[in-house]
Amino acid sequence: MANGDDMADDRKVTLFHSPNTRSSGALTLLEELGAPYELRVLNMKAGEQRRPEYLAINPMGKVPALKHGDALVTEQVAIFLYLADLFPEARLAPPLGDPLRGPYLRWMVFYAACFEPAVIDSATQREPAPQPMSPYGDFETMLRTLTDHLAKAPYLLGERFTAADVLWGGALTWTTMFKLVPELPVITAYIGRCGARPSVAKAKAKDAELAAAHEAAVAAAAAR
Repeated sequence: MANGDDMADDRKVTLFHSPNTRSSGALTLLEELGAPYELRVLNMKAGEQRRPEYLAINPMGKVPALKHGDALVTEQVAIFLYLADLFPEARLAPPLGDPLRGPYLRWMVFYAACFEPAVIDSATQREPAPQPMSPYGDFETMLRTLTDHLAKAPYLLGERFTAADVLWGGALTWTTMFKLVPELPVITAYIGRCGARPSVAKAKAKDAELAAAHEAAVAAAAAR
């Protein structure tokens, strides 16, 4: 039987990361889970995400991407689901058979399938697809579905904080900061609860350090 150190090594993951991107949420989740991880940092200001070596990891040229042994996981929500299940002792994902598993999956997928498409369409002033074809219907309905639910309890699954709140807390922080989503009281209160966790401060500190190094590298290259 493996000891604790062996198990930790078996579950060590590599996160392909760039600061202040969607990958920051995955970094926050790793900190929240207390997971062993290695960062492979990409300087997106220098276009490293478009280089062949990274396109071999993710042909979309996006972060985050995650490697765990032979498994390669891309897409933010898939990475969240994978990581939260990989570390069940952190209790950030209801297991199969738990009545909260379905609602947990609902809010994870609602983020990718409804929230992001609606926010991007709204931000770029694109009309949504016709109602029968649109994945989210319209922006107001999407947002009301979210805010009505957030008004019921501190977190998406009630009193229980999960990986879904790591995802949504970070996403709402960014989208309200850039005025893509209105700063409604129910949203700002939720952001405050999620943002007060130590994992958020740890990830922000790492990102600030990395972002400064990337800016310096780009400036040095331009000065040559």
